Amino acid sequence: MRIFPKITFVFLLFIACSSTGINQNSYVQDQLSDQDTNVVYVSEVKWQQLNPKRGDKSPKAANLWGERLVPGPSGFLVEFTDGFSSPPHIHNFSYRGVVIRGLIHNDDPAAADMWMPVGSFWTQPAGEVHITSCKGGCLAYIEIDDGPFLVHPAGDAFDNGERPVNIDKSNLVWLNSSDLPTSSGAEAAYLWGSPQKGQLSGTMLKLPPGFEGNIGNKNSSLQVVVIEGQLSKRLPGDKNENRISPGSYLDLTGSAGNNILCRSEEDCIVYVRSKRY
Repeated sequence: MRIFPKITFVFLLFIACSSTGINQNSYVQDQLSDQDTNVVYVSEVKWQQLNPKRGDKSPKAANLWGERLVPGPSGFLVEFTDGFSSPPHIHNFSYRGVVIRGLIHNDDPAAADMWMPVGSFWTQPAGEVHITSCKGGCLAYIEIDDGPFLVHPAGDAFDNGERPVNIDKSNLVWLNSSDLPTSSGAEAAYLWGSPQKGQLSGTMLKLPPGFEGNIGNKNSSLQVVVIEGQLSKRLPGDKNENRISPGSYLDLTGSAGNNILCRSEEDCIVYVRSKRY
């Protein structure tokens, strides 16, 4: 896993932050319609069994974008009960995960427990035997680049050349405002991919308490999952706010700008999957 401590900034988030005012002229379309911003609230997702073969012992899953049971990319939530531990198994795909609630352990069956707290990031290569465990009741965001989502027994293991990555939240490398082309106070931690034109990348974005600004880019698709804190979304010129809790999803594809607020006493952290056109 390579973390970029310094980078010529071609990042996909445009953050124009001001506590006294927002430039609303560039976002007239959002004032007229919210169709450019698809919000999936965690309170409204439809839960299913992640692995129906295990019946009631299976974790629950809910799609946020895409469809995990068919070919193609998708992102979904997985909910584990306290004390859950899976049998050793493999997947037909590689996936990336972010902890939203509880403590999650994901590793080789013989590995010592490494409980990852909220805001931690991990990857799981296709074909590699592993177990997943939960302490405290857990929620995670999982994304795959090509489905369908399948679970196979450990005996079907294979080596696809990738190696797993577990990054505890405390080990994320944050670039502060002095490293970014904005005075918003936001910080970014680069996780995977390349923030270059035509490339996908994944980034954790930290918004300070009281943050109010526009997140969006006409030349980028942005898929945002709330990890920590209480976000709000407001159309420019509108006093009403839509509260967006951890586990919720915002699709900012094609949107010129979105007035996002951090309404928590602590930092708001979001995971951003992005592609620049």
